[in-house]
Amino acid sequence: MAKHDVDVPPTAGPELIHSVLQRVATGPELSKNISHEESHSMMNALLENKIDPVQAAVFLIGLRMKRETDTELKGLLDAIRDNTTYAMADCEDVIAFSDPYNGFNRTIHASLFVLPVLAACGVNAYSHGVELAGPKYGVTHHQIIKALGGDPEMSMNSVARQLSDPKIGWGYADQSKFCSSLYGLLGLRSKIVKRPALTTTEVMLTPITGSARTHLVTGYVHKPYRETYAMLAQHMKLDSLLLIRGTEGGVIPSFRAKAHFVRYQIDRATEEHDVALEPMQLNRDYRAEDIPETFAKPKSPLQHLGMKWDNEKLANLCAEKGVNALRGEAGAAYDAAVIGTALTLWHLGKASTLVEAADTARKAIQSGNALARLNAGLQS
Repeated sequence: MAKHDVDVPPTAGPELIHSVLQRVATGPELSKNISHEESHSMMNALLENKIDPVQAAVFLIGLRMKRETDTELKGLLDAIRDNTTYAMADCEDVIAFSDPYNGFNRTIHASLFVLPVLAACGVNAYSHGVELAGPKYGVTHHQIIKALGGDPEMSMNSVARQLSDPKIGWGYADQSKFCSSLYGLLGLRSKIVKRPALTTTEVMLTPITGSARTHLVTGYVHKPYRETYAMLAQHMKLDSLLLIRGTEGGVIPSFRAKAHFVRYQIDRATEEHDVALEPMQLNRDYRAEDIPETFAKPKSPLQHLGMKWDNEKLANLCAEKGVNALRGEAGAAYDAAVIGTALTLWHLGKASTLVEAADTARKAIQSGNALARLNAGLQS
């Protein structure tokens, strides 16, 4: 285990906190930007619980209302990385997947099942997230793994061993294990309601790294985030980033339009691509499988305002559809496993074309290898 190695500025004291709040929370026209060191120090104060919750909320809301600068986002991210515990897997390349931490509540969440398919194709992959987060309180990988009978709260060393295991090759890392101080802010964030800059920065983490290279796949919805995520990837010196315009901000693109994605590689200029799905035989009349409006509602709707469904039942449904997809059953979950794998294989140079990559993904599913790896990971 190792921590992110950077020069850490002092945690913000009362004078700096007062000064920063005066500057960032003066409205959209009069607010002023703060430096990297100030942003870094303030975020450290939040993570070390050395700032009053009211002041913390004002800081996060103030940044969002005035629009965070690249410098401020770098400071926040660096502080989070300072407080993240890392593990290195015994494999050269590792790729992290990060869907929105607040989950899915409009479509069936199927991206978890990309991971064992990638493992069956020789790519060591894991995802990271939390069990439940606002403002959507949607279904997450944590909940789906629990529905499958697995352990979503494994230690980082255990997840790293799963990635290195030739019979598994995939895993899931929970924020409560690799950055407990950030996880501890979920209650504050739920009271803020609107998404703070932490929503942008937490998906960029790579708590498990490869011995030679570490890659990241994440998603976005709004166009300005293309530049933001590429900028943060460059700042982190990631070996590569695949940024996909996905359904609900996740890593699986819509199936009724061209797939749009951005590629960042450490030694190349950032590229943007629009890819037709017809050659991969993935063009459909749906963006993803919608959750039926008649689905079970939450048991306690006032407990988490914004929660739309009974998440336990929805996680069970997502688990069932994902397992069926790895058994070869056609449908949106199967398509998600194929396209998520294909885009990643091609991005990493494991296939010369996306058509070849999609065929490789289908073979990994049809052979039963992907399902075997899913089960092996759940039982470890």
